[in-house]
Amino acid sequence: MGNAPQTANEDFILRASKLTKTFRGFTAVNEVDINVRRGHIHAVIGPNGAGKTTCFNLLTKFLQPTGGTIHFDGIDITRRAPADIARLGLVRSFQISAVFPQLTALKNVRVALQRRTRGDSFDFWRAERCLSALEDEAMSLLEAFGLSAFSGVPAAELAYGRKRALELATTIAVNPRMLLLDEPMAGLGREDIERVAEIIRRIARGRTVLMVEHNLSVVSRLSDHITVLARGEVLAHGDYATVSNDERVIEAYLGSAAHV
Repeated sequence: MGNAPQTANEDFILRASKLTKTFRGFTAVNEVDINVRRGHIHAVIGPNGAGKTTCFNLLTKFLQPTGGTIHFDGIDITRRAPADIARLGLVRSFQISAVFPQLTALKNVRVALQRRTRGDSFDFWRAERCLSALEDEAMSLLEAFGLSAFSGVPAAELAYGRKRALELATTIAVNPRMLLLDEPMAGLGREDIERVAEIIRRIARGRTVLMVEHNLSVVSRLSDHITVLARGEVLAHGDYATVSNDERVIEAYLGSAAHV
């Protein structure tokens, strides 16, 4: 779990207030408040159709809100573009793996390191030797994510779980202050889930993580705080013990008096 101490004065790195999104008269997200504490792992959960994906896309600015505000580290990002907030250190991953399929694992990470160290210059036209200075750091990242043995393998040839690990490695390479994960366990088998969960726990040290996730077992083990959405509104929030025993949450998930 996150390492920041839970004190009364602890600040929030991300604040969404009365976040609303309407599509042609249909309200997908209705006045949602989400406050994410610095250094914590915060999960957004809810049954199908709860508005999780829409909310996530609003927070990462892939959708513009109809109403409400979003502040990142005190900066109003409500109308900022995704590239702008990425430069501020708010970086997202995707439910579908987003790596360059024809590049090797090493080169995928190196591209991300180029973005961090050289700004908007990716140096695709430079000689290979000009980029060798980044390879030691890239290999260190691959090793941290259990991918060192696959450094020369094109991303397209990696098993799905390793491809997700590579995506996380490339995301961390840009050194985000806050990481937003869209269903990081989607499509993974049990062994890969355990591997990726451990990676998330590791990368959360020293940074903040907000994730949308369906796997409640993972949520229970990783999350410091949980926001539960239902029908586009906040149904409950708190730690896992609190929300899993909330009768409204139980009803929303199961429609019966059983624990989440």
